[in-house]
Amino acid sequence: MSHSLWGFVATFFMAVVLFFWGLYAVLRGVMGKERKTLDRRWQSLSTRKDPSSAPELQSNRLLGQHIWLENFLRQLPASRAWNRYLQQTGLPLSMTDCCLIVCALPLGMWGMGFALGLGKGWIGWLMLLSLAIPLWFLQYKRQQRIVQIESHLPDVLDLIARSMQAGHAFTSALLMAANDAKPPLSSELHTVFDEINFGLDLRQAMSGLSERVSSDDLRFFVISVLIQHETGGNLAEILKNTASLIRERQKIRGVIRVLSGEGRISAWILSLLPFALAAVLNLINPGFISTLWTQPLGLQMLYSCLVLMLLGIVWMWRLIDIRI
Repeated sequence: MSHSLWGFVATFFMAVVLFFWGLYAVLRGVMGKERKTLDRRWQSLSTRKDPSSAPELQSNRLLGQHIWLENFLRQLPASRAWNRYLQQTGLPLSMTDCCLIVCALPLGMWGMGFALGLGKGWIGWLMLLSLAIPLWFLQYKRQQRIVQIESHLPDVLDLIARSMQAGHAFTSALLMAANDAKPPLSSELHTVFDEINFGLDLRQAMSGLSERVSSDDLRFFVISVLIQHETGGNLAEILKNTASLIRERQKIRGVIRVLSGEGRISAWILSLLPFALAAVLNLINPGFISTLWTQPLGLQMLYSCLVLMLLGIVWMWRLIDIRI
């Protein structure tokens, strides 16, 4: 009885933490302050007052496999933002696949819980956990893709700058860098080159690159190219300076990660210590700690502690999440 209850409490806590962490990460990437700042920057750089009047040369990413589903998904208020988020993960997932996963996983957990004879509480939290894990996986793949692109970006910018100094145009230098770079950065640069080659405006092609890759370092590259395209100047020298800036940012980010390592370890210890201590007390003296779930006042204290622990964990991880 006690082991089952502690297993339920641990599963409940992890489900709540993963769900809110995944939801916060997704909302931050879709509607965060950085995204709003970037959108305002694009709007200030844009020469078109009505973006909808621009020629539709870019191919639209399909949200569904059927016309009726495509039309339905495009009518949803957050469909464009979610579609952009799925693109940033680099996974071959459409909005239809995402909807099917969101619907199928909770139903599968419900069927498994019903077949195993679990209670309604267990089934509910398993369904919640099945929603939290895909959100966490999408955020993990998105962040992993950003790290891979940022690690190769300074060398690619240096290659573009040297190619332009050798006499190549920006588009041909971009193609040379795309052929030499490693994926996923190579595929993104090839996409930009193909869009420009097929007649798309440089501003739209570079803006599309920034939307497909949610990276601050890559935005420095895009903004520098767009500003040079408007005002003129030595683009090769600008790209060299941008590459040096990105390398310095990466060094500072590594130093901060080392200095905040103690804080991350402390956060993990403080997050897991209450559950480990409760399990030890349950093994040593089950009657002493069983008051938490056998008495009404104990249950109220247990639920209050779980809520406060969740708030404390979120606050700790926010403190050590230092953005450069």
